[in-house]
Amino acid sequence: MKGSISAAEAHKQYSEAVAAFRRQIPDQVLRERFGREADPFFRACALGLWQRDGASPTPRYVEFYNAIYTKGNPALSVLFWELSSEVAGYPGFRPPEFFNRMRACDKVSGTSLARRFIDLTTLMLLLFAAVDDQVSEAEAGFVNQCADALSALCDQEGLKGEKAPLDVGDFVTRRPAPQTPQTAPAAEQKEDKPEEPEPTLEELMAQLDELCGLEKVKADVKSLVNLVKVRKLRQEHDLPVPPLSLHLVFMGNPGTGKTTVARLLAQLYKAIGVLSKGQLVEVDRSGLVAGFVGQTAIKTSEVIQKALGGVLFIDEAYALAGQDNPNDFGREAIETLLKGMEDHRADLVVIVAGYTQLMDRFLHANPGLESRFNKYFYFEDYNGEQLMEIFCSMCGKNGYTLSDESRKYAEEYFKTLYEERDENFGNARDVRNLFERAVARQSDRVAALEAPGKEELMALTVEDLKEDQPEA
Repeated sequence: MKGSISAAEAHKQYSEAVAAFRRQIPDQVLRERFGREADPFFRACALGLWQRDGASPTPRYVEFYNAIYTKGNPALSVLFWELSSEVAGYPGFRPPEFFNRMRACDKVSGTSLARRFIDLTTLMLLLFAAVDDQVSEAEAGFVNQCADALSALCDQEGLKGEKAPLDVGDFVTRRPAPQTPQTAPAAEQKEDKPEEPEPTLEELMAQLDELCGLEKVKADVKSLVNLVKVRKLRQEHDLPVPPLSLHLVFMGNPGTGKTTVARLLAQLYKAIGVLSKGQLVEVDRSGLVAGFVGQTAIKTSEVIQKALGGVLFIDEAYALAGQDNPNDFGREAIETLLKGMEDHRADLVVIVAGYTQLMDRFLHANPGLESRFNKYFYFEDYNGEQLMEIFCSMCGKNGYTLSDESRKYAEEYFKTLYEERDENFGNARDVRNLFERAVARQSDRVAALEAPGKEELMALTVEDLKEDQPEA
């Protein structure tokens, strides 16, 4: 399956994460014991996962199982029939012996090694669950069961620490609900309906043209699409093509349409055959960075896997390089991201976005970033007229009308909002906030009427638009 993690990559991620955790153990005796016993513990967990999933092991499972070893420990060479027997005979989850000493060390020194080990266990089990490129509900249940069992031991001894920030449910591969005799006819009717065709290149370009403002960005997108189209035509005619990076930097303030344009670009790239799926996966620092060394690499790799075939959009990307601490985990996310871009350069586009003045810090955080991100799109603030256009569009799409008086008030409001903007100016976000508050005030007003008609249900008055209501 395209985008699958290999056994070699699984070994690398496992070995690096376990080694990184081992280096953080201050007690030498515990560190040595962990080094000896971690591999057998995690192998047993893998057996439990696969038994709970109910799937029959394949040679790929054997490759994954044999990859569960760290440097200094012997590599495995289990055979297929041996693994099948081990999976069938899994006795149930048992906390590792070293976990007792780990909790004892935490109790004496006030550290949180045991809690962090639960995080490590959760991530490693998710890694093993991905042997068949998906995480089932049953596997997620087993992961939670193991984490809960370890957490309960920590709770009994009053050890500090909180629940792991990772939500196992986020990694479950969702499947359609099975058909029942009652629902089967409806499902069959749906199958008879033709699937909605994907938007054509022309339709997507029309959507781009319909966006308010952003004239320079629109021109840049069209130029980029033309460049890619011609490049593909040259390739089809066996003509040489210069190197081309499709990864982009979006610079601009919040609310200027960066996510909307990124979503359109993903679909445009799909329409011209550059990407296989055309989906947009949107994250920020919290979606990539985790709590300790090794965990961040796995978390970032999971996000990259979800984005394969489409666009990975990283908002406020500068936050990944926003710490002066050289050990900040944001740097680990950047390194993993660069590796993913290299490994999947044929079917992954990354767009990083953020404030213009802060993105330079991100691009200079790693030498590889500047070479991969060499195209910049600048998103200017919306002026008063454009803000008003966006507001009118929101009203029209949602069935609200403006009188001449309320329209004049809104125009003046947005003109002033733009002219007096500061660092908190939110562009289209400010427009949406005003619209939502106006709708709420209109609802309060209309609800008090005895029998409101259609026009009254649709009308937004000046009083609805006013941000500061006079006291009654």
